[in-house]
Amino acid sequence: MIELVQPLVPALRRYARALLRDRDDADDLVQDVLERAVARWHLRQGASPRPWLFAILHNLAIDRLRQRGRRGVPLQLDAVPEERLAAPASQEASVEQADILTLISRLPEEHRSVLLLIGVEELSYAEAATVLGVAQGTIMSRLSRARERLRRMAEETGGASLRPSLRIVS
Repeated sequence: MIELVQPLVPALRRYARALLRDRDDADDLVQDVLERAVARWHLRQGASPRPWLFAILHNLAIDRLRQRGRRGVPLQLDAVPEERLAAPASQEASVEQADILTLISRLPEEHRSVLLLIGVEELSYAEAATVLGVAQGTIMSRLSRARERLRRMAEETGGASLRPSLRIVS
């Protein structure tokens, strides 16, 4: 058996390196192929073990590439930037966003549209006035009323202050 497999090892390594593009991973893969071949030598069919060994290598390589795709590339802990090791919790922020969106949906349409055009789409007062076909002063008063109503609704529901989230646009 060894005399049949040993001459194929360089070709197996070349193919493994071409598939995985990493010398150490390729050597590990070839080792796994050889272990599997020894354990299942009785299952091989045909006179030459070459196609059988390459089929084992190919299938194991595909499995590893899929696994690498799911898990990502492993890095040394010292090489990972600190900001990738820990991320601030985002659950509270997303809950607040959902609460704010719910409150905005409860505003009258004229207040909601002004608030969204100014606060989300970042249009100027003049641009929002053009979009809605009203005077710029009307935009300013509707925006003021929308913000105040939104603040009151947030306070009534026990939500956080909306002041940092709202910006003033001139």
